[in-house]
Amino acid sequence: MSNQLTATDVAKVAALARLELSAGEQERMKSQLNDILDQFSRLQELDTETIEPTSHSLPMRNVFREDVSRPSLPRDAATRNAPEKRDGNFIVPQIVDA
Repeated sequence: MSNQLTATDVAKVAALARLELSAGEQERMKSQLNDILDQFSRLQELDTETIEPTSHSLPMRNVFREDVSRPSLPRDAATRNAPEKRDGNFIVPQIVDA
């Protein structure tokens, strides 16, 4: 492949991903990423004109159950072991500033 990633490219991607990589890790990532790009380059050589586009390589089907209304767990049973509850609801610490 003619467009190989450089150490600078890997360092930039690592910074964007907020990853701290040692020089050895950067070199290993550069090698591995270039190997991946080489594989994609090889895939580009395949003739796919007669291949129908798909979203998955295997046939997919809906595996969800029927959406049927049924009784749920009573509130008292659901909140029985809650460390803190009020009016039938779980009370949890606030984690987002208002």
